[in-house]
Amino acid sequence: MLKIYHVTGTRGMRIIWLCEELGIEYDVIKIDFSTEYRSSPEWRAISPIGKVPILVDGDMRMFESGAMVQYVLNKYAGDALVPSADDENYGHYLQWLWFAEATMARPLGEIVNHKREFPGDQSISAVTQEMAARAGTCLTLVAEQMHDQDYILGNQFSAADIMLGYTLLLGELLIPDRFPHSLQPYWQRLQARPAFATARAI
Repeated sequence: MLKIYHVTGTRGMRIIWLCEELGIEYDVIKIDFSTEYRSSPEWRAISPIGKVPILVDGDMRMFESGAMVQYVLNKYAGDALVPSADDENYGHYLQWLWFAEATMARPLGEIVNHKREFPGDQSISAVTQEMAARAGTCLTLVAEQMHDQDYILGNQFSAADIMLGYTLLLGELLIPDRFPHSLQPYWQRLQARPAFATARAI
């Protein structure tokens, strides 16, 4: 059984959501998210850089959420949630799968990092505003893509929606004033999926 070391609201949501969509059994191990525990030798023996999630499958251990999604899809999903390589949407699927973390989540993460590392320091406001602007541009791009379609690839839900869905959650929490109103139908559609609700609650 897959083991997922996780903290509520963090990127482990993606793996839990994916497993729920696919009907894959998994075991969630909640950890102490304090700075002290995440720096401890005990946790660093499990997670070399101190982050969550960690995915364990037998003797295999991983610490990158996007790679975990790809691993689970390749090993356990068969043809589910991924267009075939000869599908006209395959290139776009890969684009949005990685855009969600590599491009859209990056500035959101920097907002969190700067506020955590420099609490109350007004000198970082220009940095966080720039990061908010970059993330807002990404949200607008996703909103434009969703014109007249249900999911990022059209009317077929895919793993790219899972990757994007978690980043939309971050965007709504961190920069609500930049979250496009036109993106709400897509976002609400994702939140209405039972697998999403389960993953968010764990």
